[in-house]
Amino acid sequence: MEISLLKTLLENISSVLDLSCQQDNIFIEFVQNYYIKIEEVLKLLKPILESVIDADVASDEALQDNFAGLNQSVDELKKILADSHPLMSKLYFVLKVESLFTEVQARGVDLVDLLQSCEELPVGLSSASLENIKHMGYEKQSDIISKAIKDQVEGIKPVSGIRSKIADLLSLNTNQELLIELVALETLKENAEQLEHINDVENIEQIINLVTFMHDCFVETKQSTKQSQGCNTVPVPPDFCCPLSLELMTDPVIVASGQTYERGYIRKWIDLGLRVCPKTMQTLVHINLIPNYTVKALIASWCDLNNVENLSGPHHEEYSLEERERHARSCSEDSVPGVSENGHEVSVDSVPPLAKEKAAKEKESLAGGGVEQEPNPSEYSPGLRTQSRTRIWNRPFQPSQRFGPRIGLVSEPEVETQVEQLVDDLTSTSLETVKNATLELRLLTRNDKDIRNVIAKCGAIALLIELLHSPDTNIQENAVTTLLNLSINDVNKTIIGNSNSLGPLIHVLETGSSEARENSAATLFSLSLTEENKIKIGRAGAIGPLVKLLANGTPRGKKDAATALFNLSTFHENKACIVNEGAVKFFVELMDPTTGLFDKAVAVLSNLATIPEGRAKIGQEGGIPMLVEVVELGSARGKENAAAALLQLCTNSNRYCNMVLHQGAVPPLAALSRTGTPRAKEKAQSLLSYFRNQRRSK
Repeated sequence: MEISLLKTLLENISSVLDLSCQQDNIFIEFVQNYYIKIEEVLKLLKPILESVIDADVASDEALQDNFAGLNQSVDELKKILADSHPLMSKLYFVLKVESLFTEVQARGVDLVDLLQSCEELPVGLSSASLENIKHMGYEKQSDIISKAIKDQVEGIKPVSGIRSKIADLLSLNTNQELLIELVALETLKENAEQLEHINDVENIEQIINLVTFMHDCFVETKQSTKQSQGCNTVPVPPDFCCPLSLELMTDPVIVASGQTYERGYIRKWIDLGLRVCPKTMQTLVHINLIPNYTVKALIASWCDLNNVENLSGPHHEEYSLEERERHARSCSEDSVPGVSENGHEVSVDSVPPLAKEKAAKEKESLAGGGVEQEPNPSEYSPGLRTQSRTRIWNRPFQPSQRFGPRIGLVSEPEVETQVEQLVDDLTSTSLETVKNATLELRLLTRNDKDIRNVIAKCGAIALLIELLHSPDTNIQENAVTTLLNLSINDVNKTIIGNSNSLGPLIHVLETGSSEARENSAATLFSLSLTEENKIKIGRAGAIGPLVKLLANGTPRGKKDAATALFNLSTFHENKACIVNEGAVKFFVELMDPTTGLFDKAVAVLSNLATIPEGRAKIGQEGGIPMLVEVVELGSARGKENAAAALLQLCTNSNRYCNMVLHQGAVPPLAALSRTGTPRAKEKAQSLLSYFRNQRRSK
């Protein structure tokens, strides 16, 4: 076994050294610089390891620990180097590689020291190798990045000098480079969520916050520079500027997300292999570019009015015959998804990747109720997102194996003993002991369903519920998150629901930290997947605090609250309470694709439209124009639920019917009746039939 470990280590080192031949010139420059340093250290270590492979000392326990740690670090380096590519996150790469390289360096020095103490190291290799490994220095870029991230977390905005240095070191000096970095980080975050690596998710979110701030500063600086170039310069309306070039558009085109870009810039973006909208970060369901004649004409008109040189070309009526024919073909081809019949707008399937996978598996909703199928809680609960996501680019993603195997041997007595001890520690009078126990249980329940069962059987649930009232923020956060993880088990849902947990969960929802409130909302959602708990949660008074979180929470908090409220809205008794607590206003505001809650908001409003109070509030809060817009521009599921809501509104109120007609709903409904999902077609056809009957009866 010992020799096998050393051989595995040598094989991994050889694999890393072989990368230079395999990759040839594929490494981008700054990756190549790191590889050279890694290669130097490994070339020093390899002959040392080969010299002791057959020696008795190889089985020494201290050396074995060193071999194991060194092997893990080298293996991770091999994977991150092999996976490097031009569209990867440069910040994440630097932070990860420098950390691993430092570990390899330190373990290499320890290895040489251990072998020298055993007098097993050939004389010619000892001192020279040790000195070379020790003094192989380089400028650590991760230090300045880590400092900027730490400042950002503490509320200190990184100064211009630090931002510029990071941008120069990693070639993040243009708008497009910063956007590509953000796309890469979002992909890493999604895969970390899929693998349930919470710490990695939190670290990546911190990097995203830093890059987002750098991008905001870049855009602001560029705009200020433009304005200072001349006192007579007329500010260009933001909607006329390409989100990629930040310049006035001359050939605007619409992509599948409904956003408009300069043709040349978005074409280059897509040609890089990126399949995501730079502005909304939505996956593009197709890569067709549709000319935006309306925006082009508006730009030309604005240029004329402001005496700005008209760079946007002729007005739309002056397009060549060839351009018109090409545009007509693009608008009439049924095979091109996302293009509406009038040719000027794009119907966007903006369902998040996880929801797309779920939607394909769901049954059709009930015809008259406007009720969407209940989603899986792991899709929305922090730390428990287990379904795969759509890749943003075409390059295959190979998950890192840097994290060790999950604890899963629950049948072993020592594991059960460990759990029993942790549960017993929950009753300790020592605050530190309770804090450590809740943290350990939180980590244990994160991945392993069998461990969740053992923890529940050991009586942890009742004790964790008591700790929801703990004045210690960490204990409260750990307790509610552990309950969230335990609630994924269907049996545990019933146990938690029957253990007087709702009052304490609502207490956390009202008074806890941001993380605790988010996870309390997610727990309520998870529990509400049983009909019995759905009734209890509504009657316990959870709806009001959930609406407050929807209104004032963090983006994740809003998502967890919206998901919980959606599920509660599928039970008729809860609908009036959701309306009376003022939720409609916030769901109308969330009917914006940039919020990421677009489809969930439409689904909830569709459910609420089945009661008179819901319809009245939707009308009062300006929801009707938004629903009509969703029918025209929304995702497939969004259109379906918007049509169901409009059908409820129109068939129960002549005033709302007139408002819907006034908003120009007939053309998009006609298109939906031919191209939508089966349920969407049914709702659209019923609504159009109702309009015809109303017209005939007058």
